[in-house]
Amino acid sequence: MSTQIEILPLSSLEYLAYLDHDGCIDEDIQGKIGVYAIFDQAQEMQYVGYSRDIYLSLKQHLVRQPHNCYWIKLQTITRPSRKILEDIASAWIQENGATPVGNKTQKSVWTEPIDANPAMTEEEKSQYQQIDELGQIKIRKKVARRVEAQIQKELSDRGVKMNIRFNPKLKEKGLLDLK
Repeated sequence: MSTQIEILPLSSLEYLAYLDHDGCIDEDIQGKIGVYAIFDQAQEMQYVGYSRDIYLSLKQHLVRQPHNCYWIKLQTITRPSRKILEDIASAWIQENGATPVGNKTQKSVWTEPIDANPAMTEEEKSQYQQIDELGQIKIRKKVARRVEAQIQKELSDRGVKMNIRFNPKLKEKGLLDLK
C-alpha cells in the first residue's frame, strides 16, 4: 500500500479567484487539508502555505494582506501529512523559480497576528508610560480597535462580504488575529 501522493505541478493548476462573486472565499474548501499558493492581482506568487483547513488559513491571509490576495492555486490531500505538505510546497516554490516574499523577508506579516501597538499616537504612548497595567490594556485595546476598523474598511473596499471577527482576548495585548 503506497502513501505516495502525486505532486501536481503548479503550472497544471488553474488560477482560482480568491473571492467569489459574493465577496467570500469558496466554502467548499472549508475543512480541506492541502497546500495553497497565493498570488497578487498580476498573478505573481506572494506566499505558499499548507494547512489542515485551507479556508481558515486563506481567511487569515486575506485579513493580513488584503492587497496581495487575488488568486490561489491549491492541491488538497485526504490525510494530514506534514512531510507530503512540505514536499508539495517546496516543489511549487522551486517551480516558481524564486521564493515568494511571504515565505522569506515578509513571512511574519503573512503568518503572525497583526501588531497594532506601533499605531499608538504620541499622546497614547505618553499616557501608556504613566499608567498602571489595567490602563495600558485599555490603551492597547483602543489602538487595536482603531486598526481593526482600518482593516475592516480595507476589506470592504476590496469587496470582502464575509463576516470577519477578531479574537477579543488578543486585543488586550494590542494584537489582531481571527477568532
